[in-house]
Amino acid sequence: MHRDIQLQEWSAVCALDDIVPDTGVCALFKGRQVAVFRVGAERLFAIDNYDPHSQAAVLSRGLVGSIGERVVVASPIYKQHFDLASGECLESAAHSVASYPVRLENGTVWVAL
Repeated sequence: MHRDIQLQEWSAVCALDDIVPDTGVCALFKGRQVAVFRVGAERLFAIDNYDPHSQAAVLSRGLVGSIGERVVVASPIYKQHFDLASGECLESAAHSVASYPVRLENGTVWVAL
């Protein structure tokens, strides 16, 4: 769950056009890898890039899709699904990852940690 946005530090990731729709990119913030996803034209999400199942930093390379109303990414290794809004692992909530606030400003994608 997101912490109070007022207390977080926002960092620019890249231009929106640098992220192909329905894919993710990885950004490094203060030693932490964050997977930033663009869904459709301008919907943005950010979660930890680290997959707790495979113990590898690969979530940004997963397949983006949906399960019911939830927008998810499937890990490219063991295929667990992570909710992009909350970071919840749908197969095992104990293996959920953190999610982060993300915004679009003047064509630039920003993430808060």
